[in-house]
Amino acid sequence: MEHFVDRETEFNQLTDCYQSETADFVVIYGRRRLGKSELVRQSIADRDDAVYYQAVESTAENQLEQFVETASAQFPSLRNVRRDWEALFEALGEQDAVVVIDEFPFLIEEDESLPSRLQRAWDLKLQETGMTLVLVGSSISVMEDKVLSGSAPLYGRRTATIDLKPLSVGDAREFFPDYDAETAITAWAIYGGTPYYLQTIDPGQEVSQNVQESILSERGLLYSEPEFLLRTELRQPNTYYSILRALAHGRRTPNEIAGMAGVESASLSTYLQKLRRLRLVERHIPVTESATASKRGRYRISAPLFRFWFRFVYGNQDQLRILGEKAYEELVASELADYVSPLFERLCQRMLPTLVDRQFRDVGQWWFKEHELDVLGLTTDGLVAGECKFTSNPVGEGVLATLEQTATEVQWSQAPTDGKRLYVLFSRSGYTDDLRQTANTRTDVRLFDLDDLLIAPHA
Repeated sequence: MEHFVDRETEFNQLTDCYQSETADFVVIYGRRRLGKSELVRQSIADRDDAVYYQAVESTAENQLEQFVETASAQFPSLRNVRRDWEALFEALGEQDAVVVIDEFPFLIEEDESLPSRLQRAWDLKLQETGMTLVLVGSSISVMEDKVLSGSAPLYGRRTATIDLKPLSVGDAREFFPDYDAETAITAWAIYGGTPYYLQTIDPGQEVSQNVQESILSERGLLYSEPEFLLRTELRQPNTYYSILRALAHGRRTPNEIAGMAGVESASLSTYLQKLRRLRLVERHIPVTESATASKRGRYRISAPLFRFWFRFVYGNQDQLRILGEKAYEELVASELADYVSPLFERLCQRMLPTLVDRQFRDVGQWWFKEHELDVLGLTTDGLVAGECKFTSNPVGEGVLATLEQTATEVQWSQAPTDGKRLYVLFSRSGYTDDLRQTANTRTDVRLFDLDDLLIAPHA
């Protein structure tokens, strides 16, 4: 891996566990392609007491045999131990070994009793040793059900959990350090924060060329990526494809999604639930409402590459083939700003607490009837209301006037009685002189440019 970006916190957490005198049991999980395997491999690279076993889809006997083969390279005495998971783990515990099992779900698929047997070994022997056991998995549902949930045999045994997330825009930018702010945000809006996807970018080429070669061309590394991942996770992916396509084309409410996807409204929630579990789709609500009580949830694709693929690639494969090198120019270029805009809003929301020095309780979007705010921050001092414009024209005073008007519609039960409103604007193409002048004379208006969104780390 050429880039090993911003995983210092997780890396240090792992090495602290390896060095501690006590037994540690670490669970690492997260969506595929985020660099979980790379993280653990890097963390044990200089150790001679570590076993790294990459589980594969195979019979239980084969898996056990391969584990012994791998582990005995580091600890030859293991060859003499009975071919049984408990006995092997106990023998490794006596050596205070670091044992990493990558893709643990593959082992559970073949041997459902493994978590219980591991729990027994941990309770009877391993917790008294200096061993570190690391279980890694990309199948979030299996890891949650069989390892993390309250009913799982291993529940309560783990000493650390690392839920690996995508990289922030600021960290993703290390893959294309010479791109200007607009190009960097555009690249992030297409590739997201997934290291495997970001590595396909040639920073010496324009974004358009990269997208053409890696996503829109049949020979591209990411041309079939979403399809491949969904087929590994779902038995009958076609209905899911229709739902993701509807979401990628801007359908947000259950009725809109069901209508475009041709799915019965009654069964839609089951499909959405599964996509949420895979962390490909997220439900969001007006920031002033309670997640459990709100009936006004909207849905969106959380992984940018999937959003891009279902908007521009899925269903267009024949057209892409015919257009060849002109595909980006013909299909994407004119719609790009419209595509980036909702992700630009999410970036502005995420960056607000870094850019505005207030005590935030929550940040998100807000909508009610025909009123909508791109950004709304709830703070101990009152509301921070914002508008985001990813357009080619400078933002003028009219946008501020509309923002002030819309902000008066917000009802927030916990708003302080003397709460002051702060208005924030984010613009791709700057501001008119009139608006800049207004902002200079008022303390309740702040203007931000694209560079502001990239200065602060961990956006």
